[in-house]
Amino acid sequence: MIRFWLSLLYFSLSHCFLLAEKVHSNEREWSVLSQKYTNLEHVSTLRISQNPEDVAAYSSRGDARMFLGQFIGARDDYEKMIELDPKLNVSHWRLGIAYFYLSDFTKAARQFEIYHQYDDVDRENGIWKFMSQYMEKGLGVARQGLLHYKKDDRPPYPWLYEMFAGNCKPVDVFRRINESKYQKYYETRVLFHAHLYVGIFLELTGDSPKEALAHLRKAAENEYGRSTGTYMWQIARLHYTRLLSLPKPGH
Repeated sequence: MIRFWLSLLYFSLSHCFLLAEKVHSNEREWSVLSQKYTNLEHVSTLRISQNPEDVAAYSSRGDARMFLGQFIGARDDYEKMIELDPKLNVSHWRLGIAYFYLSDFTKAARQFEIYHQYDDVDRENGIWKFMSQYMEKGLGVARQGLLHYKKDDRPPYPWLYEMFAGNCKPVDVFRRINESKYQKYYETRVLFHAHLYVGIFLELTGDSPKEALAHLRKAAENEYGRSTGTYMWQIARLHYTRLLSLPKPGH
């Protein structure tokens, strides 16, 4: 009996040490990223000082600021891009995301609606419009305002969109991914998107805050996201750390 409890204690302590090591590993990785994007911001600012009409420099600096969590600066740079080249407005979903994190949900929803004119396949854009309207006007208005799609989309977005529409549950999304039997790398990519938006969905609806955080952690730690460093992985990382920093209920 004593041996059993000692073994259980050892397992519990080992698990805690592994979790702590993972946290420290994430902190180190994100510290490196912070320095990388701080440097990119400085380089882009230098380019802008040399050519104030350099749209690409504003784009680079806007992304750097977004990835640093500097949402006001990101918004200003993205808006400057459109000021310099108005044709960019219809395709500028990144500006919508900046508006979202600044809690300017009306402008965010409008930007994602505009983008739908540019790309009527991408349900990820429709999810962000839903998120914006949910934050401003609640679930009923958000579902009523869901954008309509006729063409197919990459997995797991058709299933995620059905989840946001209320036609299936998070468990159904993962069941369909499992049933699809994707190759390992592609499955990791699909799971990144699934964990990100299932986590956000659960956070929005308040169904399970702990489960929401667990899914967002999986998105932030996803190997596909970490190895590619895509824009949406950066958003997953920021969203996860933001949720971690929120005060817990009762505190």
